[in-house]
Amino acid sequence: MTALTAELSDAVGRAFAAEGLDAAFGQVQVSDRPDLAQFQCNGALAAAKAAKANPRAIAEKVAARLKADAMFSRVEIAGPGFINLDVADDALGTRIAQPVTMSPPNGKTALIDFGGPNVAKPMHVGHLRSTVIGDCLQRLFRANGWNVVSDIHLGDWGLQMGQLISEVESRGIAPEYFDAGVKGPYPEQSPVTMEDLEELYPAASAACKADPARLDAARRATVELQDGRPGYRALWRHFVKVSEAGLEREFASLGVRFDMWKGESSVHDGIAPMLADLKARGLAETSEGALVITVAEDSDKKPMPPLILVKSEGGVLYGTTDLATVIERVREQDPDLILYVVDHRQHGHFEQLFRAAEKAKLAGRAQLEHVGYGTMNGTDGKPFKTRAGGVMKLYDLIAMATVEAQTRLAEQGLGADYTAAEKADIARQVGLATIKFADLSNHRTTDYIFDLERFSRFEGKTGPYLQYAAVRIKSILRKAAEEGHPLATPQIRSPEERTLVLQLLSEASARQAAEEKRSPNILCDYAFTLAQDFSRFYGAHHIMSEPDPAIRAARLGLCARVLADLTGTLALLGIEVPERM
Repeated sequence: MTALTAELSDAVGRAFAAEGLDAAFGQVQVSDRPDLAQFQCNGALAAAKAAKANPRAIAEKVAARLKADAMFSRVEIAGPGFINLDVADDALGTRIAQPVTMSPPNGKTALIDFGGPNVAKPMHVGHLRSTVIGDCLQRLFRANGWNVVSDIHLGDWGLQMGQLISEVESRGIAPEYFDAGVKGPYPEQSPVTMEDLEELYPAASAACKADPARLDAARRATVELQDGRPGYRALWRHFVKVSEAGLEREFASLGVRFDMWKGESSVHDGIAPMLADLKARGLAETSEGALVITVAEDSDKKPMPPLILVKSEGGVLYGTTDLATVIERVREQDPDLILYVVDHRQHGHFEQLFRAAEKAKLAGRAQLEHVGYGTMNGTDGKPFKTRAGGVMKLYDLIAMATVEAQTRLAEQGLGADYTAAEKADIARQVGLATIKFADLSNHRTTDYIFDLERFSRFEGKTGPYLQYAAVRIKSILRKAAEEGHPLATPQIRSPEERTLVLQLLSEASARQAAEEKRSPNILCDYAFTLAQDFSRFYGAHHIMSEPDPAIRAARLGLCARVLADLTGTLALLGIEVPERM
């Protein structure tokens, strides 16, 4: 559905054009002062500057044309030339009566890189923001008509794999993988479990930091792995398979799915040709023994180091694999846009990467964009950790939120007579809503404090509050169906209904703004305002107890529309709504 503000902008733009001015001056926005008007247009001031005319005089001419348009119930001029607008109830009623339609395909492809866990490491709270924000963006872009391809981009290559291999060897585990004379076949069953990897990886990392000989062994193992040594490749494939099984369960517990499960290793064979091409074109050069591509520009206000492609000792960095991944993605997906949902502290790396890709003309038509985000902190203002001060596993955070949800549901007396299985499922849904809404309701670039007690409440700006609002509407509509009451097109008969309809008609604008700004918090604000507006409507009007059948049917129709928009917006946030509470 076309956004109401877009329709209004077209109408006001035509009025400006009729006065010989650019129609772009007719841009309409929701009023900054809703007590004075529903919408406003500030274009007369800019138009006056361009035309060297009096802004109020221009506003008066435009307003005179708009007053003749039945779409508007009120057109007034304020201050030096602001145009205040109210839309007629009939016009609002016509638009709310139109069926809700999905955005048509826009012919564009967006590839969204998010999640980014590492092989052999369990997911922890540090992965939460990338996962939740990235998942919301893939849902949002699809809803707005994009063809979306999401890629988890596993950390499955590099020195950490060599560290693991050397640790397994030092412990005498699975010696058949380390016999250079054995070329396979190797066992199908992995010699290590995910639990083993969780213990092996930190031990390997610590050993390499403490002992230069162990670090050298890990580096040699890394080189041999990447050169294709059969035993190392077989062992590495076990690491990846075991890790992926665990990661799939973790992501599934969050309701998150990926289209591709590619890792850094997928571009290994493309690195050598890429380096040869960059050297042949004079784009890659040797600097202090390393192969680099210079990305500094004359306009830089601070030093911009080159992107290192090959270290002096011969190893490649993740910047190298990232550049090769750009090539792979352009070749396989031909995207218009590639979004990297990664911690904002990596902005410098992505600036180097994007400049290198542009300089080498590797990105094709794709726009490369870093969607950075801040830190999730505890109530002490420091990065969120366990009570013992360690990194909290994502599984444990979900479990904590689920237990808190169970407590909250019991406090509210909700679901007391439900089966244990249904109560457990509702608690799971409420726990996830607590986590996701807490994250997404904050602007992604800011750090935020995760307060489990606060965000699990059924009042205030929380996920559980919005779930409960939707469940209450479901209950109303379920009862109406049981009693045989029909639904009809919503009608505007009161200020509360008008406010609710105006909010419903702003949904398309909210989705578009959230996409353009890569800001899920805009969707959160929309959903929260919608729930509040419904609460005021519900408090001011009879619905099921309304004696007039026509009025009751119209109000039930409005309830149904609110429920569809509220659950639809929550779905974009990755939040499920229980059937009942």
